[in-house]
Amino acid sequence: MAEDKRFTFEDYEEIRNFLQGKTKCRPKILIICGSGLGGLADRLEDSYKIVYEDIPKFPVSTVKGHVGQLVFGKLGDKEVVCMQGRFHLYEGYPAWKVAIPIRVMSLMGVKTVIVTNAAGGINRSYNVGDFMMIKDHINMMGMTGGNPLMGPNDERFGPRFPPMSKAYDRTMREQASDIAKELGLGRLIRDGVYCSLSGPSFETPAELRFLQTIGADAVGMSTCPEVVVAKHCGLRVFGMSLITNKCILDYDNDEEANHEEVLETGRQRASDMQNLIARLVERMSNSEKINNGNGVI
Repeated sequence: MAEDKRFTFEDYEEIRNFLQGKTKCRPKILIICGSGLGGLADRLEDSYKIVYEDIPKFPVSTVKGHVGQLVFGKLGDKEVVCMQGRFHLYEGYPAWKVAIPIRVMSLMGVKTVIVTNAAGGINRSYNVGDFMMIKDHINMMGMTGGNPLMGPNDERFGPRFPPMSKAYDRTMREQASDIAKELGLGRLIRDGVYCSLSGPSFETPAELRFLQTIGADAVGMSTCPEVVVAKHCGLRVFGMSLITNKCILDYDNDEEANHEEVLETGRQRASDMQNLIARLVERMSNSEKINNGNGVI
């Protein structure tokens, strides 16, 4: 797919205006549902669904396990919007287009982004079914020319050179860990570094050993473009990976990674992850301010 002409601020406003004309919901929280984890959107009350194909200038999701719609509604007493299906570089989208929903939602008034994904466990202490709270990431796509902020910068969204040293909100990570313990899931919680590659091929043992050497605990094919743009827009971010498979670093291992394994683990752990995220949203104060990594603003 050829590189599309980048959107102007007015293009994002057009999408925002379309969505606001369809629903009275004005969410402060965006939840991005990873592979097999879209069931959280089914818990929303007073929900209103808009399929991606009906949204002007919006990308569409082509991946099995991703429904491909926005779901607006209430989770407890909070107005939220869920993305049932996200976008990836391996679908042919440039990095900036993968992150279109983030900018649109920031214009709608979203202040917090909760991003989930399915990931392979590189850290040998991780088990299938574990939840990894993302404390940092390695944006391999961005480091090799796929940063979503490349090109002209619009100061109305954020600064030319946004810091990423504290991309993931520590307070929310601690809250999520406490909630997991309350739910009896404490044994499943990990705290680690997520690495994002473009895909769609799964990694070779040599590639995985390289990622292990540079400090990655888990690897996937999403999340980093969305988080980079969210921080550019001044949004608070909480990220969590469901470890759906153990990465194969041993040349003598006859097993192979596959997407069906990812989806099956997602189905098995979906309820636990949904309960955790729902309770995390429930505990968020309606008046909570944004932590931009340099203090609360």
